[in-house]
Amino acid sequence: MRYEKVTLPSGNVRWEGYAEGPPNPATGKRQQIRRRGQTKREVKQKIEKALNTIKMNDIDVQRAKNITFQEVASEWFAVYQQSGNKETSIRLRRHEIDVLNSKFGQAKIEKIDFRLYQKVLYELHQIYAESSLRSIHACANMIFKYARKARLIKDNPGDDIELPKKQKTVDEIKSDNIDQKYLESHELNEFLDVVSKHGRPLDRECFFLLAFTGMRPGEMCALKRSDLDFERNLIDISKTIFSPNNNMREFELTPPKTKGSVRVIEVEQDLMDMLANVINENKKQKLKYRTEFDDYLDDDFVFCRTNGYPFSPNHLWHRMRRIIGMTSIQKRATPHIFRHTHISMLTQEGDELPNIMERVGHDSPDTTLKVYTHVTNKMKKESSAKVKSLYQKTLQKINS
Repeated sequence: MRYEKVTLPSGNVRWEGYAEGPPNPATGKRQQIRRRGQTKREVKQKIEKALNTIKMNDIDVQRAKNITFQEVASEWFAVYQQSGNKETSIRLRRHEIDVLNSKFGQAKIEKIDFRLYQKVLYELHQIYAESSLRSIHACANMIFKYARKARLIKDNPGDDIELPKKQKTVDEIKSDNIDQKYLESHELNEFLDVVSKHGRPLDRECFFLLAFTGMRPGEMCALKRSDLDFERNLIDISKTIFSPNNNMREFELTPPKTKGSVRVIEVEQDLMDMLANVINENKKQKLKYRTEFDDYLDDDFVFCRTNGYPFSPNHLWHRMRRIIGMTSIQKRATPHIFRHTHISMLTQEGDELPNIMERVGHDSPDTTLKVYTHVTNKMKKESSAKVKSLYQKTLQKINS
């Protein structure tokens, strides 16, 4: 940049600045920026603003005219795969790209505008649930942002988009009720009573551990003997199990859901004693079966089959469905419900929100806060009702 003072025809003196902008992408000609102002600083700010505007408009016209959405999506996905994302996320994004390609994969990237993209979302709204649609939109948005950074489009078609929403049925509204997302104390007691009496091998141990630690099912299935510290009653949670095909021999141990999910939690003595019994039984099972199976997996998983292969979250789901059928519980419960149940238990014990988040491995307070707030408000109402019951006669004297 260069600056100089100039005298206008009116006689007023102003600062004038010059700067070289990037060549015009269409013509290749140089672009000079010239701005005036009362101060040198004002001129500099005007020039920088103009340069930023040109930079935003600096589209690679020739490439943008020839490249399709599918090709841009492929470029972005190659980067996404190498960015440390979990295999589950990569698989999901691959599926979402296929969905988007089915709608405008062969369209030139520059031709996809707000109206076309909004139309596509309305069409997908007829096929997919809202949560899936939000995820597809998030994927498209990342691809459009990549295209803008690559100088292929000026504006992101996903900006200010309106995601279609379906009107919820009565059943759906009921299923959204936070009460349905955790077990009340009497429900938990009933479930654990039934699993203790009618559970299959390791059912009791699995569901007691889920309920009293708040672990994710995948985290529990990934536990190994080395993760248990019996001297200090600690469990090291540093991995989760990924089994996309629900084949016991096809699994992968991956980092947990978020950074905050890597944690060490303190566990009650009764639970550690229970786990010690499981470890001892595993040793006996190993001596008995490791020669009977050609592919016996000697990897010290805490919750494993007779061939040494670990349980999977899907395996737990089937076990839980059997037990739920023997109870009076009407909630659509999966093993994940014990995670919210544990949050409820800690809330009733008076634990603070940050401590609860740390124990269950939540980086964001959103999920924890929903249960925490609901249970806290419920406790306040119950407390008020108890006071009213105890002092009913005294309260009646107010208006006497």
